[in-house]
Amino acid sequence: MEGAKHLLRMPAPPRLRRSFFDRSVHDVAPELIGATLLVDGIGGMIVEVEAYHQADPAAHSYVGRTERNAVMFGRPGYAYVYRSYGIHWCLNFVCEEEGSASAVLVRALEPTQGLAAMRRRRGLREERALCSGPGKLCEALGVSHKHNDLPLDRAPFELRARGEIAGIVTGVRIGITKAAEKPWRYGLKGSKFLSKPFKI
Repeated sequence: MEGAKHLLRMPAPPRLRRSFFDRSVHDVAPELIGATLLVDGIGGMIVEVEAYHQADPAAHSYVGRTERNAVMFGRPGYAYVYRSYGIHWCLNFVCEEEGSASAVLVRALEPTQGLAAMRRRRGLREERALCSGPGKLCEALGVSHKHNDLPLDRAPFELRARGEIAGIVTGVRIGITKAAEKPWRYGLKGSKFLSKPFKI
């Protein structure tokens, strides 16, 4: 029809391959802000992460290889999932070359896909609270130890590069006592889905 506007579907951003994670954890972490994370088709946009390096006293790998942290010493681009305080699962992305034992903790998402499933799993309706913390987002996305040591570029994971974002803010990491002064927490500027506001 004359004058009709045809909406063109924009191509999806490219998938993040394992090679994306084969770099310094401090380069990978901020580039994950704005990326899309889905687990079995459920998830959203990453709005907050923290970086951890083997030389960092706050990292699980600082004490050396154990049964719990073995995945961190493996190849980049794999999931490291652990239980925090025996209660909450936490999802990390292993970075850097094999043996480096560095990872990015995913702290918060802006939920965009599968909200009904997230609300059912979390037992609440408030969108802002669904994924505003590492334990919350794992519960919302159904992440548990069964996802530990799985490649991030294959199902059930789907990670896609970010598009345009408002900007990135940095600050100190949360809930640690060692190396607490390191500004290795990154967040999406102006996001209402953060686990905790940044001090600007």
